Amino acid sequence: MFFSLIVPIYNRPEEAHELLESLSQQTYTAFELVLVEDGSSRPCADEVAKFRSAFRINYIVKENSGRSDTRNTGMKNAKGDYFIFFDSDCIIPPRYLETVDRLLQEDYADCFGGPDREHPSFSAMQKAINYAMTSFWTTGGIRGGKVNMEKFKPRTFNMGFSRAVYEKAGGFKDMYGEDIDLSIRIGKAGFTTKLYRDAFVYHKRRVNLKRFYRQVHIFGQARINLYRLYPDSLKPVHTLPAFFVLGAVAVTVSAIVLSAWILVFPAIYVLLLFSDSLLKTKSPRIAGLSLIASFIQIFGYGFGFIKSFILKIIFRRGLEDIETIKKVYK
Repeated sequence: MFFSLIVPIYNRPEEAHELLESLSQQTYTAFELVLVEDGSSRPCADEVAKFRSAFRINYIVKENSGRSDTRNTGMKNAKGDYFIFFDSDCIIPPRYLETVDRLLQEDYADCFGGPDREHPSFSAMQKAINYAMTSFWTTGGIRGGKVNMEKFKPRTFNMGFSRAVYEKAGGFKDMYGEDIDLSIRIGKAGFTTKLYRDAFVYHKRRVNLKRFYRQVHIFGQARINLYRLYPDSLKPVHTLPAFFVLGAVAVTVSAIVLSAWILVFPAIYVLLLFSDSLLKTKSPRIAGLSLIASFIQIFGYGFGFIKSFILKIIFRRGLEDIETIKKVYK
């Protein structure tokens, strides 16, 4: 199997170095990296030059057009039998491709996704955000590494599919939730999708809490876009952060009007989050930061979901946008 690793990048030369270094250490060498620079003002050409002799790199520079079109550009220029997508802030374990090749031989999937983990080099805040994004007790319970809460759908920080999938299902649409949209279309086209738990990556994510809030806010909005495209894709579990936000407002009002004892319930949840993070990270500091990151994640996602629900479902705004994104981008 010859793999094409496709990575969009925008103004992140430091991350490019870490990604390229990790790829240079792969034990499986039948691959190319298609690195697509999306109109960056801080390109990573110098970093690419350092690793050109280590493995095959197809470095493409284009005008800024967004991550979906950038990934599609990568696929159009890929030579591989199987495409694998990473985010630029990922570090790839040395045996990742060896593991994927073995799993494809043992239990083939037309499309696969893998989980993410924290790397020992991550900062305390990065580890806290990783906890928030992967924990069962936050919206991590409905993300790429879980299969028990909803039917598994890969995410583009660690996702792969065959060239045949691309040729039939098409590329990524220009929309929020583009990876879930493509996962749905892959399933509707009759292809198999599986979770390869052993094919994990280290995902650094954003360390700026303001940017992290914006990211998860967009995730919440994306769920409504996906619902309008695929009404059966919205499950009760996807509404939990929105109900959490509404519940937090109700508890606060009740504590003021009725009794402060009502605050015992959110206090129990806070204790649960802190204890779970402490058990996993072995660090009181990270556990404390995990509380902040978890609440930013839940409220950001919840507010994004509620906002988009009001505007697009109740007031029916943006109908023309939905008609546009129904097109398949190849």
